[in-house]
Amino acid sequence: MAKIKITQVKSVIDRPQRQKDTIKALGIKKMHQTVEREDTPVIRGMVNKVAHLVTVE
Repeated sequence: MAKIKITQVKSVIDRPQRQKDTIKALGIKKMHQTVEREDTPVIRGMVNKVAHLVTVE
């Protein structure tokens, strides 16, 4: 499958706990960190929920 790169560009401070948990579940631990994940519907759904905090390549 194809891979996507997900980079956190905005902070999770003052965000709801669900968004913090989603960022953590994606494997992102700090700002401007990039992780590479398989392009699956599950990952896409998680990215859509925090799209305002991340960029996707």
